[in-house]
Amino acid sequence: MKRIDAIIRPEKLQAVIKALRQIGVTGFTVIPVQGRGQQKDVRGVYRGHSYDINLHPKLKLEIVVSNSNLQPAIRAIVTAAQTGQAGDGKIFVYDVQEAYNIRTGLVDETIDELNP
Repeated sequence: MKRIDAIIRPEKLQAVIKALRQIGVTGFTVIPVQGRGQQKDVRGVYRGHSYDINLHPKLKLEIVVSNSNLQPAIRAIVTAAQTGQAGDGKIFVYDVQEAYNIRTGLVDETIDELNP
């Protein structure tokens, strides 16, 4: 099993979810995050005072997939989230040794069943 952490633009979330569902990936966690990469600072004005915005709002998706579904999931995320502009995000991949179902306390082997 592999865990994919994808940092994407918030406005791309629904497109990414649709793309993942099309390949059979239905389980994921979405976390609002802020970050800094190659995207340029933005200057904002609030009540007449100017300030720099150097942390940009993003969403982090955590997805666990079978090894065979890793590349299709990555392709789906990139295709759905890509704008071609700085700030599109990053994808990180990690090994998952085991997963446990909290309800049963047993090793969860449904990852491959959910994501053929």
